[in-house]
Amino acid sequence: MNSVGKLLALGVAVATVFACEAHSETPPGAPSTPIIDPAKAYLFAHMTKAQYGVLYYSLSLDGLHWHQVNGGRPVSQDYHGHASIARGANGHYYLVGNKGDDDPLIRFWVSDDLIRWTPFGSYQPNVTRVPGYPHTLQRIGAPKLYYDTPSAQFLLTWHTPSVPGTPDDPERYWASQRTLYVLSKDLRNFEGVPKRLFDWDMATIDTIIRPNDDGGYCAIIKDERYPSYNWTTGKTIRISCAASLLGPYPLPGAPISPNFREAPTLIRAPNGADWLLYYEQYAGTSYGLSMAPRLEGPWYQVSGNSGVPEWNRFEMPAGLRHGSMIAISREQYDAIVSAFPNP
Repeated sequence: MNSVGKLLALGVAVATVFACEAHSETPPGAPSTPIIDPAKAYLFAHMTKAQYGVLYYSLSLDGLHWHQVNGGRPVSQDYHGHASIARGANGHYYLVGNKGDDDPLIRFWVSDDLIRWTPFGSYQPNVTRVPGYPHTLQRIGAPKLYYDTPSAQFLLTWHTPSVPGTPDDPERYWASQRTLYVLSKDLRNFEGVPKRLFDWDMATIDTIIRPNDDGGYCAIIKDERYPSYNWTTGKTIRISCAASLLGPYPLPGAPISPNFREAPTLIRAPNGADWLLYYEQYAGTSYGLSMAPRLEGPWYQVSGNSGVPEWNRFEMPAGLRHGSMIAISREQYDAIVSAFPNP
């Protein structure tokens, strides 16, 4: 190796050491104190195992330890769906859902305070005219909403199958799921017919999109094939990153969760450095957490909900199911606690 190569190698080694030190403030396994930013907090809008599709709230100050509000009761009598929240350029929050996979409408609500949600409108996608995806069934699964600031557009995604299940082969229905999307400036007018977001021959559901720190975007998906020796990545959370919002997205990387996990949701830790990716062990058994300094990794699974407090690095109330986490201000946190007090 020449002198330039040695200097480059030394620089990489030093940078790696500093990066590890920045994310390893305590020895592995030692007690740790979560970071709390006095200006920040987090909201988890979700359903529960007991009431599927109904809107509940949980809150956290550190992104790791969560508690329900409103005495564990719903915070809306109107909403139904897999809660997904996006904040538009006007500062309003938009919530998307539907009454079930057989509901032909995708429905929207709007709020300026995350406390009162008002019906905003609906959209009926024509899933029978998806380019390159014939024989679709009239099913709309788990609509998700993302607001893209650079293009000033909402990206609405959901999953739709093309093969019905049978009693002797129920998984063929799930193996036929594909992620569809449509764009909208205002959630009242939608551009063209729905299209496939990925061109892979792989089942995907529960797709969310987030900006990549390194530029471009990352799609966090659930690989919906059933796990087997031929498809070991089945029912796991995986990530694919692309240069533009609509891709093309390459095949996703290795799983960042165990098998039989779904409904990923992503937040940035209070330190502004770590990504916290939560996913459900369905159906409503518990939540898992993976952490990374970059969306492209390296990821590792964090210990939590173990039943042994000294092992836990995060805690989630039992029975919580699908939803979305967003960062909020401490003032918003206090207002939600005041509006939905616990006994």
